Amino acid sequence: MKILIVTDAWHPQLNGVVRTYEYLRAELQEMGYTVKVIGPSDFPRSFAMPGYNEIRLVLFPYTRLRRMIEEFDAGLIHIATEGPLGIAARKYCENYGVEFTSCYHTHFPDYAAKRAPKFLQPFVRKLGIHFVKKFHSISSCVFAATQSLEDTLKGWGFTAPIKRMTRGIDHSVFFTGEKNLFSDLPKPVALYVGRIAVEKNIEDFLKMEWKGSKVLVGDGPDFNDLKNKYPSAHFVGVKRDKELADHYRSADLFVFPSKTDTFGMVLVEAMACGLPIAAYMVTGPIDIVSKPFLGALDSNLGKAARRALEITEGPEIRAKNARENYSWRKATTQFLETD
Repeated sequence: MKILIVTDAWHPQLNGVVRTYEYLRAELQEMGYTVKVIGPSDFPRSFAMPGYNEIRLVLFPYTRLRRMIEEFDAGLIHIATEGPLGIAARKYCENYGVEFTSCYHTHFPDYAAKRAPKFLQPFVRKLGIHFVKKFHSISSCVFAATQSLEDTLKGWGFTAPIKRMTRGIDHSVFFTGEKNLFSDLPKPVALYVGRIAVEKNIEDFLKMEWKGSKVLVGDGPDFNDLKNKYPSAHFVGVKRDKELADHYRSADLFVFPSKTDTFGMVLVEAMACGLPIAAYMVTGPIDIVSKPFLGALDSNLGKAARRALEITEGPEIRAKNARENYSWRKATTQFLETD
């Protein structure tokens, strides 16, 4: 079978959606499928998404996309995102009676509301929910990473069938090991990994009462502002692969302040490197931090962090949980089970 994936998030972007389809494509190809990913770089005209300069939004993609879809002649079409390419692909499938699957990766209504003036946020969020509900309404199935996310989508009135598709990580990179960084920092070291942007709620982490050190890995539109506002925190920029894993392994605790993520692969990466997790009781953490030895969830992030640090079980039990429950082969098998 030939599988076509249409996504507004693709190389050279670096985010959870891109990594999801990188690994899915590799697994599908290893299983014998022919896979094509269509992304923004396949189109000549695009512009930077406001607030996300690395994300390119394609202008008027329909005609070129229709030709690409017809030339590839896929047996399965998957629409990954609700951006201009996703909208154009949905339009094609609706016009020609072609079935497609889709995935709810990003809490678009919450992200959009966070960037709107405060008095408009409830309206923007309501409008966003209406948009994503309509977008996915004609999908043959919508993939959701967790049960709590599925419950949210059903609560919004999603009518298409919702199927589970978990996430994985590269266990050859993320594993327990020596703490070879942060030797000069006051302990304990609390780590954040992710985009430095308003929707990630990072200031809750930066304001959190903490006697040790705070290290933030990542980049984003708020990087300079927050770095200047919180000079005692250590902003180290983007890290990848082994260097990123070394940062996980060398910390004492992973803190996840976001309230808008639908999953949070960084939670699993941290777990695989043996770290206990502190987070809010929201979608993603409530599904992943499912056992007491994995971390602590609380409406107060500081309390969650202090409780997580008191966990007596060692790093190996958390790494074992990550290996047993999160793999890209499992996610790919779920992706293929659309009936």
